[in-house]
Amino acid sequence: MQTTFSPAQLEDPHMRESEKILRTCVHCGFCTATCPTYLLLGDELDSPRGRIYLIKDMLENDKPATAEVVKHVDRCLSCLSCMTTCPSGVHYMHLVDHARAHIDKTYARAWPDRLMRDALAAILPYPKRFRLALAGAFFAKPFRPLLARLPGVGARLSAMLALAPSKFPPRESAAGPAPAPGARRVALLEGCAQPVLQPSINAATRRVLARAGVGVVAAPGAGCCGALVHHMGREADALAFARRNVDAWIGVMEREGAEAILITASGCGTTIKDYGFMLREDPAYAEKAARVSAAARDISEYLATLDLPTIPRARKIPVAYHSACSLQHGQQIRDEPKRLLRAAGFDVRDVPEGHICCGSAGVYNIMQPEIAGRLKARKLANIARVRPRIVATGNIGCITQLSAGSAIPVAHTVELIDWAQGGPQPPALDGAGFYD
Repeated sequence: MQTTFSPAQLEDPHMRESEKILRTCVHCGFCTATCPTYLLLGDELDSPRGRIYLIKDMLENDKPATAEVVKHVDRCLSCLSCMTTCPSGVHYMHLVDHARAHIDKTYARAWPDRLMRDALAAILPYPKRFRLALAGAFFAKPFRPLLARLPGVGARLSAMLALAPSKFPPRESAAGPAPAPGARRVALLEGCAQPVLQPSINAATRRVLARAGVGVVAAPGAGCCGALVHHMGREADALAFARRNVDAWIGVMEREGAEAILITASGCGTTIKDYGFMLREDPAYAEKAARVSAAARDISEYLATLDLPTIPRARKIPVAYHSACSLQHGQQIRDEPKRLLRAAGFDVRDVPEGHICCGSAGVYNIMQPEIAGRLKARKLANIARVRPRIVATGNIGCITQLSAGSAIPVAHTVELIDWAQGGPQPPALDGAGFYD
C-alpha cells in the first residue's frame, strides 16, 4: 500500500511503525474470509482491509477520529484471525492498537459510552473492586429486564449482568508450597479478573507444576497485565501496568532464578509477550521489557516441554477444544493444548469454524453485546455438533462467555489436566454427572 506520511510525521515512532505496517498490506482481501465481523455484517468497513483504509486516512492526514471510524474500529474484536490469514505479514494488532490510542486522544465519546468505559477501566483490573462489583451484580440480576431499558447503557448493563456468575466464586489462597531446593522455578501471573471469577485455575496450575517438580515463586507487585485498558486505547494506563509487572518479574527472575513467567489467561499472554514492543521507546524499560516478553509462556506452551506424570486410567471423556483467539492467532499456539489433553486421556474433538471468535474479546461482549451474542450462538452451535461432554479452553474470557447459558460445562485446559492427574474435579463440572 502506498503511503504519503510526511518526514515530520515519521519522527513519531508510533506513526513510523504504523506506516511500515500499512506499506506491507497488498489489498488482497484474504483477511475478509476469516474476519468475524465481516462474516456477520458483510460490510467492507467491518473487515480488516476496510479498517486499514479508514486508519490510513485518519493517521496519514492527521485527522481527529470521526464517528464513522470509531464505529468500525470499536466493532473490531482484536481476535487477530486476520494476522493468521494474511500472506503478507501485516501486523494488524499494532496498527489497530495505535488507532485506538489516537481515537482516545482525539474523539469525544457520548457520555454513556464514556461512563461504561471509565467504570470498566476502574473496576476490572483491580481484584478487590471487581469482587465488590460482582456482589452488586448478584443482587442486581433480578432487575436486569428493567435495567435493559435504560437509554444509552441499558443493553450493555444487561449484557454485563448476564455474564456475572449466579453464585459468588469461592476464595482460594494464591500461595502454594515453597519450591524445593534445586527445583526449577517459575513466576505465575495471578491476574485480576480470573482469580476472582475462577481461582481454581491457578490453584490447578500450581498442583500440576508441583507434580512435575516445578515450583512457583511469588512476584510481589505484579498485577493486571494492562490488556483491558490497552485495547480501550488508554496507552498511559496500559504502560503503567506493564512497567509495574516488568519490575516485579525482573526481580524474581534475578533473585529467585525464575526461568519463565507463566500465564493461564491467553488474552493476558498476548499482551505480556508484546511488552517488549510496547516499551521499546522507554530507555529505562526497553531492555527489561524485552526480557520479560521473551520469558513469557502460556501454561500449555510450558507444560508441553515437561515430562508430566503418566495417567494411570484414561477417562476418554469427549472434550471439545475451543482454541481462544489470543492463543491460536495472538500467540500462534494451536496443537500443544490438544496434545496435553489427549495425553491426559481425554477424547479431544476439534470444533468446526474453530478459527472464528466466540465473541468474548476482553470486554467486547459488554461493549458490543449484539455482535458478541451472535458470535456466541454460532460458536455454541458448532460445539454442539461434535457432541462433547466438556468444553476445554485456555482463556477466562472465553470460559465466561461460553458458560453463560450453556448446558455444556466449560473448564480450563489445566484444570482438566490436574483432574486427570488425581486433582480435584473442576468446579465447572459440579452437578454434571462426573464421578471420580
